Amino acid sequence: MSRTADHEPPRLIAIEGPMRVGKSSLAKLVAERLGASVLSDVEDNPFLDPFYRDQPGAALAAQLHFLIERFKQWRALDLGGPARRTVISDYLFEKDKIYAYLNLNDAELALYKQYYALLAEQIPIPDLVIYLEAKPEILRVRIGRKNAPMEHKVSGEYLEELVQAYSHFFHHYKTSDLLVVATSEMDFVHRKPDFEELLNRLLQPVRGTQYFLPLRSANAD
Repeated sequence: MSRTADHEPPRLIAIEGPMRVGKSSLAKLVAERLGASVLSDVEDNPFLDPFYRDQPGAALAAQLHFLIERFKQWRALDLGGPARRTVISDYLFEKDKIYAYLNLNDAELALYKQYYALLAEQIPIPDLVIYLEAKPEILRVRIGRKNAPMEHKVSGEYLEELVQAYSHFFHHYKTSDLLVVATSEMDFVHRKPDFEELLNRLLQPVRGTQYFLPLRSANAD
């Protein structure tokens, strides 16, 4: 990434947002242009199917499985050495808490938080987090296009709760520099100008919390 006299380019970037907002696609596109490595979120979880079938205890088991596997990924990151490589993750480790608060009861959450506290202090902090926003109705359309049977079981009510939980989480997020991107009017996978516009913004410094509204949306307003 570009460097200015007083700006050290980020070496660890995390892209976050609710399901089907485009995290993985954007991570791959940006990594290709910047020659960076991609860290992909955990997908296989043997407790997901029981969770979607509302089996007792499955929510906690699924959440702990994700937490441990994500911890192992982030703990294994090697950001040192002379190469100073850039790593782009298609998820933020802290996002694990968002789903825990949504899916666990009070007793399960209390246990989960103890494990989370032990693990979180051992992982690196991203230099930059990119939060991709999208309206629930947009996400529902994207879920419909994706051949992921388990995601089709997600109710509209849960999807709205998830979007609200993400919004609340990042409204209070202060751990890293944060770029909030409105994606409801964007398609950076199929519309090259959308991606180029976003990439150009990413090549500029982000300090604190800043917002990116694509020109298409701004002109529409």
